[in-house]
Amino acid sequence: MASYDIVITEFMDEAAVETLKARYATLYDPDLVDRAAELQDLAATCRALVVRNRTQVRGPLLAAAARLEAVGRLGVGLDNIDVEACRARSIAVLPATGANDVSVAEYVIGSAMVLLRGAYYVTGKVSAGQWPRNALINGREISGKTLGLVGFGAIARETAIRARALGMTVMAHDPFVAEDHPAWKALGVSPASLDAVMGNSDVVSLHVPLTDETRNMIDSMALDLMKPGAILINAARGGVVDEPALAKALKAGQIGGAALDVFDTEPLKADAGHVFDGCPNLILTPHIAGVTAESNVRVSSVTADNVLRVLDGTK
Repeated sequence: MASYDIVITEFMDEAAVETLKARYATLYDPDLVDRAAELQDLAATCRALVVRNRTQVRGPLLAAAARLEAVGRLGVGLDNIDVEACRARSIAVLPATGANDVSVAEYVIGSAMVLLRGAYYVTGKVSAGQWPRNALINGREISGKTLGLVGFGAIARETAIRARALGMTVMAHDPFVAEDHPAWKALGVSPASLDAVMGNSDVVSLHVPLTDETRNMIDSMALDLMKPGAILINAARGGVVDEPALAKALKAGQIGGAALDVFDTEPLKADAGHVFDGCPNLILTPHIAGVTAESNVRVSSVTADNVLRVLDGTK
């Protein structure tokens, strides 16, 4: 089997791939993530791996990568990478920080508007000659509503900017951002407890990593705090939301809707997905919130530059 300096296991912008190929022997195979044995063999001699969220850079793969110097992450979440093991081996872990913030923020706002309005699920009925206008007259405007952010990092702040421009009031909970941090005042966002965010928001959007502390933090008790009709959006990390508890709350009409872009196990399999059967006002998307034509270019370019700095010895 041929050896490569750089192995790219998931999709990447072609221009960024060509930038890497111009400098180092590079294999680009966006389906390699699904061929574990072959990937492990290729990792044995490579100096850099470039991955998205599905490639698990841990355990056997990481052990096999004896020459590894860098892991370029086409995105920002690191829960698929054993960061501590990489640190112990002086392997640079390189997220594309900031490159997809706008894409995720737009996904959150767009989903909130669709779920609040509730008017976009009747295409088939209208084209069939039905006219369900009376059933849709109670759609809600986003203006005047309260957005609650769980987490107040870069993506949450981009979301807050857009929400405020649309006339929303914004509050956020983040124990790692001091109450005197200038971002609160600059963006017009009020710091609050988690219970206050859950209980007073018309739209709750999650912006936290998956850790022992955040796993299933949105459980039945947290959902019980939400206002009737409130919307939950998770474009952060799967595992933060207790999916069966959310499905139960939706089916009972306890909350008004939800959008999930991330899941406890990805890809979401049919047996796990059945829990959502019959849920009203629900949007499910395949971990795509941060991926647009524009963000893919930015993320790929940042990642290529990050990897080259390490391999060139200029990090």
